[in-house]
Amino acid sequence: MKTVLITGCSSGFGLETARLFLDRDWRVIATMRTPRHDLLPASDALHVIPLDVTDPASVQRAVAAAGPIDVLVNNAGFGAPAPFELTSMETARQLFETNTFGTIAVTQAVLPQMRQRGSGVIVNVTSSVTLKPLPLVSMYRAAKAAVNAVIESLASEVAQFGVRVHLVLPGSSGETRFRETAYEYLKGTDDPVYGDFMKQTIARMMASTGPGTQARDVAEAVWQAATDPAAPLRIPAGADAVQWAAEVG
Repeated sequence: MKTVLITGCSSGFGLETARLFLDRDWRVIATMRTPRHDLLPASDALHVIPLDVTDPASVQRAVAAAGPIDVLVNNAGFGAPAPFELTSMETARQLFETNTFGTIAVTQAVLPQMRQRGSGVIVNVTSSVTLKPLPLVSMYRAAKAAVNAVIESLASEVAQFGVRVHLVLPGSSGETRFRETAYEYLKGTDDPVYGDFMKQTIARMMASTGPGTQARDVAEAVWQAATDPAAPLRIPAGADAVQWAAEVG
């Protein structure tokens, strides 16, 4: 039985990915900052453990508790929509700490065992917003684009050790708590300069009737990356993400 460790499993893409791997008879290490044991079906193959990707000690404890890991899925992350000018440095640092540095930290903690074993897969869930510029997400987009850049270079370094590395780029999903969490960080709607622009932009986004992304789309893309040696480095997940990827070539 192969083992997958997934970060950010308390909701959304991480939770659905954990559910899919469990259904397909994998040993699943589902990690989250505050462990909950009522989110996934009880199984001897399921292990829910605490992990804060921004805490080096927490990362080391989680990786040690997991044991041998065949597939790592870096999924933990959050958004904070706001105009660039109104985004505080504290928020910018938080976005990079979780979305970028957290991914780097967990990957560096797991990679040595894969390299020594001569096998393993690292799957990184970033975002389709890295494919083209959008307003209000400059810092989030930059944090995720940084992961893309790091992972693309990493892929060329570790292929010699039998380790595969992939990027999954989800589109916009109303199914997950991502938007709900992001709106907790929403800033600027009452700003005299940017307020009207923000309200109009958010209204357009909410009224969009184009194709969207389901959590299952992302879980299936992660599965493809984990199990298909011929999977591409970048895998768009969701109809909107596929459309955007085609548009940018």
